[in-house]
Amino acid sequence: MFTTERLTIRLWAQEERERHFDIYSRWEVSRWLGSAPRALENVDEADAVIARYRSFSDDPRYGVWAVERKDTGVVAGTVLLVPIPGGDGEVEVGWHFHPDSWGHGFATEAARGAVAKGFTDGLDTVYSLVRPDNLPSLAVCRRLGMSPLGRTDRWYGVEMEAFRLDRPGGRPSA
Repeated sequence: MFTTERLTIRLWAQEERERHFDIYSRWEVSRWLGSAPRALENVDEADAVIARYRSFSDDPRYGVWAVERKDTGVVAGTVLLVPIPGGDGEVEVGWHFHPDSWGHGFATEAARGAVAKGFTDGLDTVYSLVRPDNLPSLAVCRRLGMSPLGRTDRWYGVEMEAFRLDRPGGRPSA
């Protein structure tokens, strides 16, 4: 898919189910995800989630990708660039990382790479939707230079902080 200075961003592989489960079975990760957060309960669930992630590869502009550290080969987490469900063509960038990879700048680096890919592929605007009390992810949005739009329940039916980033030279932020 793409690389950054320290990361390789690629499709999740089914044989990485144990690492995937290790990430998404943790409440400290899963509590921030989706409209009804739930930690995975068994490794077989990871297979279905990885298959769903891989289905986004049908459109090369979008994906839910594994973020692999170049120095260790360990998957640190996930970065996504996907149409927002129920949206009007809006695209979201997001990230989910294993706690052993927190605090190293991997989320910012991976998200910056995903946004750059999106702009290269023709997107004018990328959004991020973050639960209001997820302070680390709010900080990632600021480091990415995203403009805060305030709280909304427009897309997932739960209140989220919305952020927007426009392609340089694209349309101005609202």
